[in-house]
Amino acid sequence: MIRRALLTLFAVIFIYPFILSLATSFKSRPEVAAHPVTPWPASPDLRAWSDVLLHSDFPLWTFNSLFITVVATLLRVFLDSLAGYALARLQWRGRGIVFAGVVSVLAVPPIVLTVPRFLVLKELTLLNSYTGMILPLAVDAMGIFLMRQFFVELPRELEEAARIDGASIFGAYWHIVLPLARPALLTLTILSFQGVWNEFLLPLIVVRASPSLWTLPFGLSTLGRGGAGGQSYDYPVMMAGSILTIIPVAVVFIVFQRFFVSGVAASGVKG
Repeated sequence: MIRRALLTLFAVIFIYPFILSLATSFKSRPEVAAHPVTPWPASPDLRAWSDVLLHSDFPLWTFNSLFITVVATLLRVFLDSLAGYALARLQWRGRGIVFAGVVSVLAVPPIVLTVPRFLVLKELTLLNSYTGMILPLAVDAMGIFLMRQFFVELPRELEEAARIDGASIFGAYWHIVLPLARPALLTLTILSFQGVWNEFLLPLIVVRASPSLWTLPFGLSTLGRGGAGGQSYDYPVMMAGSILTIIPVAVVFIVFQRFFVSGVAASGVKG
């Protein structure tokens, strides 16, 4: 009984911010100022939702985010799994050093890479383009580490049998090893989708000067701003945009939750 009460308490604590965000999106600006933490609107108002959906570039931001997220996620799943396979199953000189480099990258805060990314993309003339948004997100160290840890635990017998039957290295990877790695692939897909969808720093340095290429996180940072220097915020509009932004990630996670848990367990318990 006590355990259930504690779980209910923590559930309420974690869910309350989302309830408050939803309620705020239906409040007027004076009501938000007067009752900021009330979890229900006294007089429901659809103005904020109308401003977001009809009087902003939210549909364009949504398209940009979906396009960039889908393409970058597909590339990341393929390239990370390919690199993980090479580090886990192939014998080549320097493999340990490369893997140590991948692990060391995990300790580097993303903010440290902001200036180098900008300089490289500028030299490659990829600023203000979809390509400049997608390429830096196509590979990440966490995905390589995750796939490598999963591949290490797979039995080698089926792969060796395929090689004996004449399969190439890529053929064994594609037809034998990759289908066995479905839990890890689904886990990587969820993490990649969430990470790319929520990416803010990259749009800030790549497409800031091109509003037609803004993504949802960056576009959302411009919603609800008014007054001198943007010091007056329209919180109902900001909350409405935030709720719409988190829906795709929440749906993906809920649908693939059990695969996510099994993939993390399989990739992280051993290795």
